[in-house]
Amino acid sequence: MTTQLSTRSGIALDVRIASEADEAALAAFFDSVSDEDRRFRFLAAAEHVSHEQLDPLIHADHYQSESFLAFDSANGALVGSALLACDKALDTGEIAVSIRSDYKGKGVGWALLDFLGSEARRRGVRRVIAIESRDNHAAIELEREKGFTPEPFEGEPTLVILSKTFR
Repeated sequence: MTTQLSTRSGIALDVRIASEADEAALAAFFDSVSDEDRRFRFLAAAEHVSHEQLDPLIHADHYQSESFLAFDSANGALVGSALLACDKALDTGEIAVSIRSDYKGKGVGWALLDFLGSEARRRGVRRVIAIESRDNHAAIELEREKGFTPEPFEGEPTLVILSKTFR
């Protein structure tokens, strides 16, 4: 099933669930993400994303976790990856979004953040969180604009949790 979204800049996106067949496309996608954004997404510096890092994105359980891919409807290019990973009680869901470098600043992140929030609410999740490097000012600002509240990450001064409560 594909969901269609529009960004604030008018880009039409086709969003669907990732599968095992998407591993090579995801590896190529993360090669098109800036080194800094790849480090922010995986909280580790690496030139390429490993199979172990891609595994949760292509083997989601479709209950507690779901991985979505966003494609530009005009050209079919993979431009975004979005993950929702919830605790067993479906009380809290962690979200993570990555955007291809040449699509940053065009509203893709906004659209995927809203989409993940809708998915979380649909599943009955009470609260979503994003764990960010304190250096990731763009993501922190975007999440704050979308109603997320920053909180300290206990025991890890280089990270911050941004949370949004639905109920």
